[in-house]
Amino acid sequence: MSKRAADVLVDVLQAAGVKRCYGIIGDTVNRICHAIDRSDIEWVHMRHEEAGAFAASAEALFTGELTACAGSCGPGSLHFINGLYEANRNRAPVVLIATQVERHDIGFNSIQEINFEEVYKGCSVFCEMILTPEQARRKTVAACQAALTKRGVAVLVVPADISNAAAPEERPYGVHARAPVIRPSDADLDEIAAILNKSEAITIYAGAGCAGAHDEVVATAARLKAPMAHTSRGKDFVEYDNPYNVGMTGIIGEPSGYRAILDCDTLLLLGADFAWSQFYPDKAKIVQIDLDPTHIGRRHPVAFGAVGNIKATLEALLPRLRQHENNVFLSSCVKRYHKDQEAAKAETVSGPDSTISGSYLTKIINKYAAKDALFAADDGTAAVWMLRHIDTSGQRRTFASLLHGTMASGMPSAIGLQKCQPGRQVVCLAGDGGFSMLLGDLLTIVQENLPIKIVVYDNGKLGFIDIEQKAAGLMPVYTDLKNPDFGEVAKAMGLWGGSIAKAGGLEETIKIWLAHPGPALLNVKVNPMQLVTPPSPLVAPEAVIGMAVYTARAVLHGKGRDVWEMVVENIP
Repeated sequence: MSKRAADVLVDVLQAAGVKRCYGIIGDTVNRICHAIDRSDIEWVHMRHEEAGAFAASAEALFTGELTACAGSCGPGSLHFINGLYEANRNRAPVVLIATQVERHDIGFNSIQEINFEEVYKGCSVFCEMILTPEQARRKTVAACQAALTKRGVAVLVVPADISNAAAPEERPYGVHARAPVIRPSDADLDEIAAILNKSEAITIYAGAGCAGAHDEVVATAARLKAPMAHTSRGKDFVEYDNPYNVGMTGIIGEPSGYRAILDCDTLLLLGADFAWSQFYPDKAKIVQIDLDPTHIGRRHPVAFGAVGNIKATLEALLPRLRQHENNVFLSSCVKRYHKDQEAAKAETVSGPDSTISGSYLTKIINKYAAKDALFAADDGTAAVWMLRHIDTSGQRRTFASLLHGTMASGMPSAIGLQKCQPGRQVVCLAGDGGFSMLLGDLLTIVQENLPIKIVVYDNGKLGFIDIEQKAAGLMPVYTDLKNPDFGEVAKAMGLWGGSIAKAGGLEETIKIWLAHPGPALLNVKVNPMQLVTPPSPLVAPEAVIGMAVYTARAVLHGKGRDVWEMVVENIP
């Protein structure tokens, strides 16, 4: 049988490095799915397309390789959109095969006809329709090359009659995606070195752009006697084996990271596009180096900006830097960081009948999880506890929706991570709200027999939203959740399930849950009154007033017990 355009499309995907395609089969995508079935690409049958996009995003973000999604026309391919916004913001190379009604029906408001080019243009680096069978190879190559070189989502719209059409002979177009070495000019490096060599109290702020540059960042900190704060997305790449690390800044950071940045004379931004301008110093001289030219000076005015890969740039910059000797500023920042860490690690429970806080639960998981475990957390309090209390040690990785800020990404991301890393432990830290949004794909974990370990932080409410409302002086509304026992739900769906509400048996239960050979879900009743507290210098006056107003209103509404529980849980 001669090849069809669908076969050509799949051949290109495979040649471009795609190993898995996440989606749901149906009508207009049937021909493509049959071509995938004859290829080496694995089809991962999801229960919801949004979960498939999250899974593909996590796989692509971890591996750096192209990953695919595919859906039927209309609602099928539309459902991917939230997960693809997540992928595009994270610069994860994902290609969506969005199938379309047949060409003769396009433009007539036909059943399930959607203008995918308009829908997806805001979350993609490439979005085109294959207009004729003669374009099948060339446009698929263009989509793959755009996703890999521009680092983002490519959307290829494929009408059903194109997929079914015979594939004509085309020129042998192929994907070329080798990465160049990019660094600033010698003149720019000399100017950066001149600024740093004249400075004394220097702080490095390292972001996700420092991936692969750990040793160079540490060497630069040693040369400059500079403390190094990091963004939440930079944590995995620079936190470990780093005596200059002083933690994160921002609302979920530590006082040590916050003060190191605000008290410096010169701030060296390395691959960091941290969005919140109030956490940048007002008087310090800022030098920014980033691979993306549009990031330079985007968040805060800078004295000098240069474009370059962080590893290559620091390799060229280090010989130009003088060895600083004065370590007073460094020592004070590091001392404050160690004090903060000791205080955080000192958390205990008062007895076996004590309730379980989300932070304490995370510290126990950190203690017993594999040394190279991969963690995927739902946005909100689960992500905060992961970023604060999971030690990465250079082997672990952490994933959360830190740029897009969506709910429900935790469990689907774990699916993508486990599919591409079958021999590693994958742990999902799930919020009860986010987990229940895409609960159906727990069945995907069962069907694919993925040994993912899921812990549900069951506080019976949308915890982060609850805190936001209280900080604004509002009585929380519409945040309560009436949850089932998710451990029993898990058992009914065919995987190991357990539940715990008291601290006494927590450590032993965590060990049993992590040691289970297959998929396992542990439902933990965590204290609903625990707050996510920012570094103490950052507690804005309006937040203090807001909490006071909330307290007064709660007492007047007969909720004094809630106020008392909140005080007991959050004030040592």
